[in-house]
This record gives sequence, C-alpha cells and structure tokens, in this order.
Amino acid sequence: MTTFAQILEAERRRDGGRPLLTWYDESTGERVELSVATYANWVAKTASLLVEEHDLERGDLFRVDLPVHWLTAVFVGAAWTAGLVVTQDDDAPAAVVTGPAGLDRWAASADDLPVLACSLLPMGVRFAGPLPAGVHDVGVDVWSQPDAFVASDPPTASDAATSTGGVVVTHGELWSAAAAGSLLTDGGRLMVAANPASPPELATFTEPLARRGSVVLVVGPGLHGEAGSDRLDGLAQAERVTSLRIMSGA
Repeated sequence: MTTFAQILEAERRRDGGRPLLTWYDESTGERVELSVATYANWVAKTASLLVEEHDLERGDLFRVDLPVHWLTAVFVGAAWTAGLVVTQDDDAPAAVVTGPAGLDRWAASADDLPVLACSLLPMGVRFAGPLPAGVHDVGVDVWSQPDAFVASDPPTASDAATSTGGVVVTHGELWSAAAAGSLLTDGGRLMVAANPASPPELATFTEPLARRGSVVLVVGPGLHGEAGSDRLDGLAQAERVTSLRIMSGA
C-alpha cells in the first residue's frame, strides 16, 4: 500500500473505531478526538468538496495555510485522496485553505482561485460573521458533501504528495519513510506540538497512520519550559502516550 487512500481504507476496515487523532487546544481547553472511521468520513467529505465543488484535479497544487489543528490533518488527507499536491509555497497554488489569521491575505486572491476558510471553531462550524467576497466557508459547505469519496483519477506511488521549496516527495517515498520511521513503535501513541501540513513535521501524522498508531496534537501557549513540561507530562499520562516529541511548530 503506497498511497494515503489505500492505507486509510485498510485501517478503517481493520479497526475503524480506534482513536487516530486527538487534538488539544491549551488556550481554550478544547479537546477533539477522531477515530479512524470519523477521520475517514471527514476526509471523504472534504475531498468531495475540493473535487466536486471546486474542480480541483490530480496534480494540482493545494496550499494548506492552517495552524496546528485537527482540520489541518483532514485537509492534508483529503488533498492526498484527491491526488492533489500539498504545498507550503504561496506561489501559484490551484487553491488554498486558510484559517481566520489568513483571511485578509488570501481574500485578495479569491477572484483567481478557490479560497476556502475554516473558522477553527468547535466542531468545525461556520464563521460567526460574514466572510470577504468570494471566500468559501468550509463550515457551511462541507456538511452537504457525501460520506464516501472515490477519486476518479487516483494518485499512484509515483505521483507527488508534497512539493515545497522545490523539494518534491512522492506518495511512495512518503509512506515508505513513514513505515520505517522511529517516532513511535507499532501501535504506539505519539504526542506532539507540530503542524501536520509542514514538511519537516509531516511524519508526526504519517507515521502513526502507517504504523497503526495514533497521534495527540497539542497547541497553545506555555508548551515549553518547566511548567509546560509538567503539563505535557500530565497530558501524556492521561492519554496513555508512548512517545512524546516537541517539534519546531509548537
């Protein structure tokens, strides 16, 4: 299995009820946990949104401009399911997804490419107020999408999965590295403060999926220093974490 869709479907069939992704926001106290099946459902709806509503095609560059959040992992998975190439480059993407912090910057591009926006509010709901003209509210549009998605032109192992700063990584390379990674043991539970869309930190999401494990994403102030270390240790114990890594995206 050398593509995201193959691996996710295999895990859904094997044990769809097990936790895959848990997200903590230490600034608000919010906690979200997605099982493999729930994550797969979000990915299907989001992939359909990208392909059916915005006409994105295999090989298109998709800019993911989101912070450390559970929806970031959803959009990365949806992009890979549809055959899109996840990028952190701002130059000439075919579409972009952003959060509240990026609205002003990306709204100016809404006449030229699809600009999708996530409120990052609990449960992925819509923005409380109106968005700039031409910007699409994910919290409105995603709910009407079907619960299953099969790409008509799915990516292969040789297709690009990511492309940032001129460095291209194929699906085959991505998942081969994930299966051989060392961030966690097979079936383990990894806690990180890292962005799953950032190339240096991508393994913090791909390795748990490839190795039948799970990931706990933590975001918020005070994750460094003695107090932050004590808090993370407490969360790690509560979440039965087997490996704790603080990455540069914290």
